Amino acid sequence: MEKYITDERTGIRYELVGDYYLPIDFGIKPLLKKTVQEPEAREQDDEQSERPMIGRFGRAHETYLKRTQRHVYSQLAAEGKLGTYLAQLDEQANAMLELLIRQMAEREDVTEQLKANDQMEWVRLMNSIRNRAEEIVNNDLIYV
Repeated sequence: MEKYITDERTGIRYELVGDYYLPIDFGIKPLLKKTVQEPEAREQDDEQSERPMIGRFGRAHETYLKRTQRHVYSQLAAEGKLGTYLAQLDEQANAMLELLIRQMAEREDVTEQLKANDQMEWVRLMNSIRNRAEEIVNNDLIYV
């Protein structure tokens, strides 16, 4: 089986991981993070080298803009700033999420000691913290 394939209809590139093909490129060349690609795959994507990578928060905000603020979405797309805007928002959201998780874990005494003594309790608490932090990020940055 080939390591990389491209869906000709959508333009999405996939990488073989185990038994499954996972999407690695949604027509947007990574700017913030580099992906490992074969040399011939890099040559095919030269025209996309200036497009940023958009993560899950960026994609969620893009969907939100399409549904509720169509004029903002259209203006950003027309000016060619949509990808950069979404990538920056995604980076900011991820940084905020990491900071919130770290601060909440410190405030609630979720430590490595707890992880060593009671792993299930640590997992429960960290999942709770992560869910609350994601909700804050969504309310403050994504769905605004």
